[in-house]
Amino acid sequence: MDLRPVAITRLSFLNLKLLALFSLVAVPGILAASNPLVVSTRQGKVEGMIATAPASAPAATVAATPIRAFLGIPFAAPPVGPLRWKPPMPAAKWNGIRQAKEFGSHCMQPKLYADMVFRDPGISEDCLTLNVWTPAPSKTSKASKLPVMVWIYGGGFATGGTSEGRQDGANLATHGVVVVTMNYRLGVFGYFAHAALAAESGKGFAGNYGLLDQTAALRWVQQNIKAFGGDPANVTLFGESAGSFSVSAQMASPLAKGLFERVIGESGGALFSAGLNFPPLDEVEKEDAVFAQSILNASTLEQMRAVPAQELLDASMKKTPEGVGFRFSPDVDGYFLPESVASIYAAGKQNDVPMLAGWNRDEGGYDPKVTAAIFQDAVGRQFAEKGPDVPGKILKVYAAPDDASAVRAAADLSGDRFIAYSTWKWIEAQATTGHQPVYRYRFDLVPPADPNHPGGLAAYHSSEIPYVFGDLDLLSGFPWRPEDRQLSEQMQRYWTNFARTGDPNSPAGAETLPKWPPYTATTGWMVMHLSAEPTAEPDDHRDRYLLLDTIWGK
Repeated sequence: MDLRPVAITRLSFLNLKLLALFSLVAVPGILAASNPLVVSTRQGKVEGMIATAPASAPAATVAATPIRAFLGIPFAAPPVGPLRWKPPMPAAKWNGIRQAKEFGSHCMQPKLYADMVFRDPGISEDCLTLNVWTPAPSKTSKASKLPVMVWIYGGGFATGGTSEGRQDGANLATHGVVVVTMNYRLGVFGYFAHAALAAESGKGFAGNYGLLDQTAALRWVQQNIKAFGGDPANVTLFGESAGSFSVSAQMASPLAKGLFERVIGESGGALFSAGLNFPPLDEVEKEDAVFAQSILNASTLEQMRAVPAQELLDASMKKTPEGVGFRFSPDVDGYFLPESVASIYAAGKQNDVPMLAGWNRDEGGYDPKVTAAIFQDAVGRQFAEKGPDVPGKILKVYAAPDDASAVRAAADLSGDRFIAYSTWKWIEAQATTGHQPVYRYRFDLVPPADPNHPGGLAAYHSSEIPYVFGDLDLLSGFPWRPEDRQLSEQMQRYWTNFARTGDPNSPAGAETLPKWPPYTATTGWMVMHLSAEPTAEPDDHRDRYLLLDTIWGK
């Protein structure tokens, strides 16, 4: 048995089939002398649309307040030609009114995951656009200052895009927030780190262009979001998987200081990962020099930038004659990250803001065929190299005296190795050196099975996303239950309450949600278990993570 996760970047259990819940159509009746669908940005005016739910959607999903959608707004210049592998440059200004009614192309990426269904024109190197969903201004007040929630999608820094239906921001915006999602460069386009690029930069850095794209989008929000009804002084950065890694990295980067006031992380932290470590620049430069020479057959930046986008993408998926593949993900570049993310947090140099973070119960999979013998043998083989006594210590905290408990223990260890431990490490670092409140969760609800793709049931990696965005009806073939809709509504309120005040709990005097205590030693390291009946309980697995910290975290 291999305790490593079945897949380390995205869904591996259910093939989610997405449909569009919101059709974006212009509503002539809303147009007035001061047209709320036309907004002025620093680059020029944009005209958006009203997001409306289809007739098949449950009545509860239809917003009483119209939600405006502004799609495909450029926040940076197209990173093509001489701008390939350079930090994002300002978007060009335009005259007249630019139509913002269609998603921009998702960034260059391979087709790795069948469950990723996009609603845009397709892949393109010209992809640095963002989307804004915001409540229409009321008749009495057109100067709203709503909380802003800026989302970073996941996909292992290799795939993903803002047009995925389960990340549609319209429903979340009905809770009185402005939702922003942005595209950022991926794979070889976002994280190629050649020594020639470091020399060209004038500051000795290379790579991390995708992370710099995210920071540029945050700057765009600071400069423009007021025109959309948002408060630039009240921005929450949130993301899932690689998006959560990104959030933790943006917290660590001095370049992002002052660009957000709160963070939410869903499954992932950049202080440690079995599959997404941020190596030092000099190490990455050596690997990428091999890629440039042996795969691209290029020795100069001019030659590398002349490679057509699709050809470059295809090349990035190849291996050396020795069978070695290439990784293209963030590095410690000395610029965006002056030192390792772990070192920045340990020194208390991170952007210290309130945090809400956690992970899903079954991040690494759930295999009902595991037996106690199989699990114990796998632990012995995979941890013996860490020390002769380590397997025994692992089996003590992941107890598997019988086959039934072995199934759960194997799922827990696989998930912790994949992404839960890295998230814990981030949360723990912020709780140790930060001075702002921290709230921790675990998503426990098992979604209903997709009848088109039967298989094991689990609270799998990324399964919380449509609950957070209120987009359950975007997933085809799922027989959603009352508890799914109830939890989705509760999570939207927790997330937006936190975005509003830094506290996920209901405001005093308002309808109450189950109480969510902060994550501190004095509260017993309380964790909110998000299930059919959300309940906060002390962390009863802290011994696991403290042990893993002695094995992986030093």
